[in-house]
Amino acid sequence: MEYGILSILPPVIAILLAIVTKQVFISLFAGVFIGELIINKWAFFLSLTASLNDFVGVFAEGWITKTIMFSFLVGGIITVVSAAGGVEGFVEYLTEKKGVIKNKRGAMLLAYIAGIVIFIESSITILVSGTVARPLTDKYKVSREKLAYICDSTSAPVCALIPLNGWGATLMGIIGVQIANGVISGNPAELLAKSIPFQFYSIIAVVAVAYYIFTDRDWGPMKKAEERVRTTGKVLRDGAQPVVSEEATSTSTKEGVKPDKWNMILPLIVLIGMMPISLYITGDGSIFDGSGSTSVFWAVLASLTFSGVLYISRKLMTLDEYIKYVYQGIGAMVPIVILLIAAFAIGNVISSLETGKFMASLVEGKINGALGPAMIFLLASLMAFATGTSWGTFAIMMPIGIQMGVALDANILAIIGAVISGGIMGDHCSPISDTTILSSMASASDHIDHVTTQLPYALVNGAIALVLYLVVGFIG
Repeated sequence: MEYGILSILPPVIAILLAIVTKQVFISLFAGVFIGELIINKWAFFLSLTASLNDFVGVFAEGWITKTIMFSFLVGGIITVVSAAGGVEGFVEYLTEKKGVIKNKRGAMLLAYIAGIVIFIESSITILVSGTVARPLTDKYKVSREKLAYICDSTSAPVCALIPLNGWGATLMGIIGVQIANGVISGNPAELLAKSIPFQFYSIIAVVAVAYYIFTDRDWGPMKKAEERVRTTGKVLRDGAQPVVSEEATSTSTKEGVKPDKWNMILPLIVLIGMMPISLYITGDGSIFDGSGSTSVFWAVLASLTFSGVLYISRKLMTLDEYIKYVYQGIGAMVPIVILLIAAFAIGNVISSLETGKFMASLVEGKINGALGPAMIFLLASLMAFATGTSWGTFAIMMPIGIQMGVALDANILAIIGAVISGGIMGDHCSPISDTTILSSMASASDHIDHVTTQLPYALVNGAIALVLYLVVGFIG
């Protein structure tokens, strides 16, 4: 059934309500309910029942259930590592013993470098950069909003620019379908690699983070957040509601345990190292064919198990104490998991309404070749913002963009780059995006504060990228 312009209502209402009320769950539920009202022809009670079923139905999809379990287990890792003195030992090592991190710039650079180096999977990138850097950014008075921005803007962009991961496999598969259908010719890996210089938003986003770290020239809401922490010492604003409970982020070293950096480093090595191994196993011998959601779940489970064996064998805690800390961490993740479930629920409703396809139809066949890359970038950005998913945007926009590019004799490499960059740009701006929510989790930031401080930066980066796509379109 065609829902037309009505299909845009659920995400628009959810996003506006979230920004105005700062109550993300209520806003997302309202979006789901509005969507079901449209689907069920405004039958109130039928739509209410369907909305509740949408939340239950989220667990029918295996990858979503694994992502939710991953989020719970992350809380267990954060808490148990802190209790074992890993975080305190790591901070002491980098600041007092070695003096590697001496100021707030160094603390932010740690998150930035981690975001670039760990490009295997965006969720792992966000988790590691946030978890490793947060104690140091708190110590040197960096706002949680700034840390969330660094985590968010070095996750998806880097994974797309270095596509030796599930992102690359997915994109090559989508491009490969167009080759198989005879729309374009060539090798999908080669086309994707050659499109990297045209992923303007991703490149600008990564460079911009470095600029703000080195110059400290923040502006807009981010400047206010940084001035707050500089003048008051508060890494969160008064009244902020971090999506991760203080139970996980403020767990102190267990009494009688000597802080040791290796109690943090070794579990992180297992976490990171298990990703390519899991991708290889789930891909039957090919990392590129592996399951990202399964691999993330396996990696965090392996890290949690390893940390338990390590700490108990070193007599840092008993089995009962280890389980207690894990449960404490899992409990602290309830707020973020609720938001993720709601985000997935509204994503499914938006998919049923075919919001993305409607938005794509607005420009399909209606633009000239020179404007092609710019318009594809703009539409992909709007679609990802409205739907909260970059991957869903890739799936819808890549075939449309490539087919339009061929028909208009546009630069196909620029079109591919525009789809990827647009999907990431819109995802960065959207409060209903799962990666945006996970960035708030990793930094223990208020989710709406993260969105409102990052949004101006993303819009400026997007405007620069749009101009570059216009230039490429007219000279290419």
